[in-house]
Amino acid sequence: MAGQLAGKRVLVTQADDFMGPATVELFGAEGAEIIADTRDLSQTGACEALAAEAGRVDVFIANLASPSYGGTRVTELDDDRWERTFNMMVHPLHRLTRALLPQMMERRQGKIVVYGSAVALKGSKTVAGYSAARAAQVGYVQSVGVEVAPFNIQVNLIAQNYVENPVYYPPELQAREAFQASLKRQVPLGRLATADEDARFALFLAGEDSDFFVGQAIPFSGGWVQR
Repeated sequence: MAGQLAGKRVLVTQADDFMGPATVELFGAEGAEIIADTRDLSQTGACEALAAEAGRVDVFIANLASPSYGGTRVTELDDDRWERTFNMMVHPLHRLTRALLPQMMERRQGKIVVYGSAVALKGSKTVAGYSAARAAQVGYVQSVGVEVAPFNIQVNLIAQNYVENPVYYPPELQAREAFQASLKRQVPLGRLATADEDARFALFLAGEDSDFFVGQAIPFSGGWVQR
């Protein structure tokens, strides 16, 4: 079988962490030609250089993560931590989208899938900076999604939480009894999603079966948030 993404060139950012490894593996198995980037996109000119080097991009997977700084009260949230979340998760999303859209608009076809967070949809204590940056991603996707829909380009976001990945849920955290108890208390489904489950959702949004989804922030959190 050729796979759902045969002939498609897919750009994945932060390909070595967060949802990068699972996405690269699954999308590659589905026939995509993967452009797996691992550079620091917060650096000046990095996004523009990546877009130029990538050439044709049919699907852009915005896999952007930063430390959550969980446990930091808003009165203790310094400027460096506040700015770092936006520099890592918000500004690269805009810069890469801005650079890649013209070619997609010319072809009148393209997909942009953002791995976001459900904290943008539900208030949580002591993660103000992280939540604000993730909420900015949601607003960006909603606006850009409706702007480019007439060009047959679909932009959507997976508002995820409680998904296995080494950035937010490393094995040592998962092994703690307190974490397991919290998981069962917070998540109606009572478990973490696997990275493969999340990547398969992204595969759906990157494929032709999702053409009628426009500017959506779709919860993927085992019931932690409904919207």
